[in-house]
Amino acid sequence: MISGINAMYFNTYHLIAALLFSIGLWKILSKYGEKGWWALIPGERYNKLGICTGREKEGKICMYLEILEVILQISLAFFIPKDSPDYSYALLCILILTLISIFYRIGIFQGIIHSFEKDMKWIYVWILFAWAASLVYGFLKSYIPHEIQEEDALAGTIPADISFDIEKMKEKEGLTVFLKDRIVSDFSKRRYLLKDIYFSIPKNSLVLLLGGSGAGKTTLVNAILGYEKANAEIYLNGENIYDNYEQMKYRIGFAPQQDLLRQYDTVYHTLYDAAKLRMPLDCSEEDIKKRIEDVMHLLGLTAGSSGLVSKKSGGMRKRISIGMELISDPDLFVLDEPDSGLDGVIARELFEKLHDIAHQGNIVLTITHTPDRVADLFDYVIVLARDSGRVGRLAFCGTPDEAKAFFQKSSMEEIVMTVNKKEEGGEGRADEFIARYAEYVKGKDDHE
Repeated sequence: MISGINAMYFNTYHLIAALLFSIGLWKILSKYGEKGWWALIPGERYNKLGICTGREKEGKICMYLEILEVILQISLAFFIPKDSPDYSYALLCILILTLISIFYRIGIFQGIIHSFEKDMKWIYVWILFAWAASLVYGFLKSYIPHEIQEEDALAGTIPADISFDIEKMKEKEGLTVFLKDRIVSDFSKRRYLLKDIYFSIPKNSLVLLLGGSGAGKTTLVNAILGYEKANAEIYLNGENIYDNYEQMKYRIGFAPQQDLLRQYDTVYHTLYDAAKLRMPLDCSEEDIKKRIEDVMHLLGLTAGSSGLVSKKSGGMRKRISIGMELISDPDLFVLDEPDSGLDGVIARELFEKLHDIAHQGNIVLTITHTPDRVADLFDYVIVLARDSGRVGRLAFCGTPDEAKAFFQKSSMEEIVMTVNKKEEGGEGRADEFIARYAEYVKGKDDHE
């Protein structure tokens, strides 16, 4: 009798807590600009919270876990007899799903706390009494997500208009990027990935693309390459890449971090197949062989050209991958971590080759997480930073020496830590340098 009363009280408390939690989430989602009634839909409410707080992965996982839990609870209530062995199995599954879900909900709760700029001690309240925490965050008017406090509600970005004469710069030889924004949509929410990225790089340049995790390096590269177009005008030697993409894509090379090589082909045949695919159809066999010889000589592949790719070292395979893209003699060559997995000496040799390629009238743009061991080889450095609205912005573009002077740091890695968030071990000064760079560019233009 007593145990039955206790169970009744427990179930009543559980139902009231779930109802209050949903009411609190309704108000929280409304503060994020979402429809509050999403809080009443199992699964989707966590998905929406994940999107709003930048915890999309945790939100998706919690969504699927809660949907499975609801299905099992319905099955227990209506379809599985209590005296059936399946009833115990279903209860065990619900318990396991709940425990797993708690782990990922903690990530979402941390995102809410960070978004509302509250002390992380709140996490204990969210874990133990989520219904109470949701009511406080939802109903107290002083609790406002910091994204909503900014002037630009779409992204929460700070104003930083960069002076840039597109008409003047787009005629120059080299790469000119005039990227207004790159926006993605997820259900009813739209958010910026990149905003206000304007720079110009001349020919004969080896360029370092620098920035912490989430700063938008890959998104910017994809926008420049035309793989994922942005709201932008991008010019390569005076021609608009987006407007003339079918022709321009043959003048752009891209070497991904992962080597995509057939292991049992020889080096020569690997480059030969690449040449047949990438070089113009009207090229003669003699022209193709001449180009292969030039590329192998430039990259130091001539001596081992008859050997199998699988027998080559990591550094050599990187050179072969580069050679496959270089075979078409691209005006713009982009490489994603070409030194990944290589020791310092081999990485240095590789970047010296890239420097030589760039200074033959090309632009070579690279991403590397160990820039200081080859920093002296770069002609330009582009620094991206994630601002307070979690948007990739331009924090600097210039020579490495100018970058060190601008940030008052002695190394590229120190520059990255300057703009990285404090919770990532950085100084959290991204907004400061984004705004400062806008003034820096304006000052240079006024001086000119």
